[in-house]
Amino acid sequence: MQLNSFTLRLSDISSVDLEKLHALSMSVGWPHRSEDWQFLLEIGKGIAALDDIDRVLGSAMWFPYGDDFATVGMVITSPRLQANGAGQWFMEHLFRKIGDRDLGLSATRAARRLYLSLDFKAEATVYQCQGEALEPPVVALPAESVFRPIQLSDLAEIAVLDREAFGADRSVLLGRLLSQAKGIVLIRGGQISAFSLCRRFGRGYVIGPVVAPCDADAIAVVRPHVAEQAGSFLRLDTREKSGAFAEFLARSGLFVFDTVTSMSSGRHWPPASDSKDLNPRIYGLASHTLG
Repeated sequence: MQLNSFTLRLSDISSVDLEKLHALSMSVGWPHRSEDWQFLLEIGKGIAALDDIDRVLGSAMWFPYGDDFATVGMVITSPRLQANGAGQWFMEHLFRKIGDRDLGLSATRAARRLYLSLDFKAEATVYQCQGEALEPPVVALPAESVFRPIQLSDLAEIAVLDREAFGADRSVLLGRLLSQAKGIVLIRGGQISAFSLCRRFGRGYVIGPVVAPCDADAIAVVRPHVAEQAGSFLRLDTREKSGAFAEFLARSGLFVFDTVTSMSSGRHWPPASDSKDLNPRIYGLASHTLG
């Protein structure tokens, strides 16, 4: 694509130097470390926009979950690219790579108008809660339940729970996360009722995904991570605006820093849920990139 005085070309993101991608995300104030980029490159696919002297001016990735759904993330465009109106051209190329899949993404305020023009629908607000973690309030463990550290042998069971909450099969992603994250499962009636994962990310640590049927269970599996990281920078992205879980995060030092919007193309994402039922739902996203 010819943009004013320079030529823009697209490359497979796997062929782009990792440090150039890291520099791109740093240039727009995103917290991803080189290690975070490496993890994303291992589990996702994507494209990058380069100018005629190989500067990386944009990136966009997609993360397939099964054959019919994917999330879109790491969509970064430099100010130079934005100023020349290349965003829609860039995303249309990415969508051709993805093919005929339903899609979900988390849109920043700046990108929301672009995605609406590409026929995405706004679904829910995501609250980026972060800060220096405080010693969390003491809470009673839900009745007739126990919790313990997650084990690799739990993968099949938590993948079923996650699929019901997320609306697609993320077993491959969960398996990769288990290799580098600490996790908690809550067991009731001999079965896993809720789980959470916590790993290094950005400026400190991120908790997610968190899957649970109710606020009390979600708090139970998140609290040990908050206690362990007290005094460290901690982040959790959630769609819970109010209620016991949101109040727990605030009392633990995780205040709303920013918001993004969950958007979908095709089927609704996230799946509709009623806060009064006991079906599992997503309390904490894997990150706003992965869903």
